[in-house]
Amino acid sequence: MTDQQPKSTRPLRVAVAGAGAFGKNHLRVYKELEKAGQVELAAVIDRDPATLTAAAELYAIRGFATIAEALSAGVKLDAASICVPTIHHAAAAEELMSAGVDVLIEKPIAATEAEANHLVSLAAALNCIVQVGHLERFNPAVAAARAHLNRPMFFESHRLSIFTPRSLDVDVVLDLMIHDLDIVLSLVASPVREVRAVGLPVLSQKVDIANVRVEFENGCIANFTASRVSTERVRKLRFFQPRQYLSLDFARQDLLIIDAPDVSALAAIFGTTPGAPYLAASSPDVGMTATASSATASLTHPSPGLGLRNIEVPKGEPLRLEIESFLQAVRTRETPTVSAADATAALALALEITRAIEAHAKRAGL
Repeated sequence: MTDQQPKSTRPLRVAVAGAGAFGKNHLRVYKELEKAGQVELAAVIDRDPATLTAAAELYAIRGFATIAEALSAGVKLDAASICVPTIHHAAAAEELMSAGVDVLIEKPIAATEAEANHLVSLAAALNCIVQVGHLERFNPAVAAARAHLNRPMFFESHRLSIFTPRSLDVDVVLDLMIHDLDIVLSLVASPVREVRAVGLPVLSQKVDIANVRVEFENGCIANFTASRVSTERVRKLRFFQPRQYLSLDFARQDLLIIDAPDVSALAAIFGTTPGAPYLAASSPDVGMTATASSATASLTHPSPGLGLRNIEVPKGEPLRLEIESFLQAVRTRETPTVSAADATAALALALEITRAIEAHAKRAGL
């Protein structure tokens, strides 16, 4: 292998900056891809000596305290994952991009919208690939749901987690909810018209639980709930569109679809045309029984006329799919699945929600 070989025909040289909770998983996936001949895991970077030593020894790679130290030591890189705390995302990305290294930045893209916009401009000026780690975009259940998209008009998202000291440098909106904000923005494809939000700190100094209502210019409504002080882990997204309801479970990678019949079919079922069926948010997950086993399982809904389908979703690890997508963009120079511009839009909405939460707290005297 030589430096003159094109990226499309040789293993890409990669590094991970930040070997903490997120970085450990990036290192693991890159090592798996190295064994498959897709990459060469060249270095790990972390300011904490113990963390750095442990990662370097585990993966038998060179370890450096800073990006500057790695670059000055002559480590040649094609790409790198940035898994450092959010407040350091922009600086780390700029340092690597300035050295000609394409980057995968863990979400959120940056701490501020100004920093994010700067990274968008810098990527264009330096012709660098910037992908952002909105992991759920690569969840197979999301891809399956996207194939059935037809003018969605209402979303309901729940992302609940047990408290952990991880990621307490940001609030629950930037920590958890931003995953769902990014997905809904990509599905609705309409500007935001109005944001209403409430949130409270519970076990940290930042907001730990939040509820948000977003209205889009096309009339779509989305309700988001995120908590990192729950007694259970829940990651679900439900949405309604004309004559159809979709229920998506991120953790299980499941997709359930409820189909409502047209008016003529209703007349045949009831002998007359009743009011339009109301698809309650709680109804799809109860009272259903499977009648067949196939790629799209046939199910029975307790309400007459409503059809149930359990869509077969090919399982896959979202992080590996995300990293493979990033590496493909590095090789082809195509726009990544989650571009810096996409991530900036999600960050902008998250920060608008944070401001709305602060305004509500002020009005409520909290």
